[in-house]
Amino acid sequence: MANVRPIRQPRPKPVAIEARALDNLRYIRSAMERAGSFTALPGAGGIAIGCTALAAAALARHASQEYWLAVWLGEAVLACLIGVSSAARKSRKAGTPLLCGPGRKFLLGFAPPLLAGAMLTLVLYRSGTLAALPGVWLLLYGTGVLCGGAASVKVVPVMGVCFMTLGSVAMLAPAAWGNAVLACGFGGFHILFGILITVKYGG
Repeated sequence: MANVRPIRQPRPKPVAIEARALDNLRYIRSAMERAGSFTALPGAGGIAIGCTALAAAALARHASQEYWLAVWLGEAVLACLIGVSSAARKSRKAGTPLLCGPGRKFLLGFAPPLLAGAMLTLVLYRSGTLAALPGVWLLLYGTGVLCGGAASVKVVPVMGVCFMTLGSVAMLAPAAWGNAVLACGFGGFHILFGILITVKYGG
């Protein structure tokens, strides 16, 4: 006896509209996170970092090489604490995750040059060539800001270029200029761009 097949194939079970809407919302949110800009960069934090850098430059002026290095390394640690806490506070206030989407891209671009700077600091200290440190620090910090700034607002890559330019000048300048160049970069540039970020994008 022949098998009887239905003329019409059974229709697939319909997908609930709520499930489809949730999938669409997840996709839109993910796309916006990937394409968005990292806006949690703290303007007020940048100003605070600039002020502490100017204080460090004043403390390290006319000091021995070991004391000079200790002051600026202490300033680097303090600046990291200020920057991270300020960014976390601004991100929390805006209701956006700090280490997801653009924030994660910023960190991935920013961190490697800083780690390279830390390694070079150790190498130059052991070789006794501390005079090269201001140029190295400014150049690599500017590189990190420029790379991380690709995921941030337009003023951030500009700040990175300014740091890199000053770092290049420091590489060629007399060693006696080192402390003043650091004050200009980590002090002056942070205050200037911190004010710009605060005015245009909030503190």
